[in-house]
Amino acid sequence: MSAGDLPPRPWLRIQGTGDATTMWYAVMRKRERGIFIGTLVFRHSPHHALLLESGWEEIPVPEIGVGVGSGVSG
Repeated sequence: MSAGDLPPRPWLRIQGTGDATTMWYAVMRKRERGIFIGTLVFRHSPHHALLLESGWEEIPVPEIGVGVGSGVSG
């Protein structure tokens, strides 16, 4: 992967396996100290349930990525 393929700072790429799809994985986020932290988690797993109970939210698929309205210029 080249540097041009990475999102601009302060964003970091969330990395999963080569077959990571939103059917099996959920992108989660939580606001901490004024910023969002994120993680990739298996859907319908105990860890997924724990994150939801702890105030994490699942990001809807259309909102994932860099695009119009994201606040990030590409």
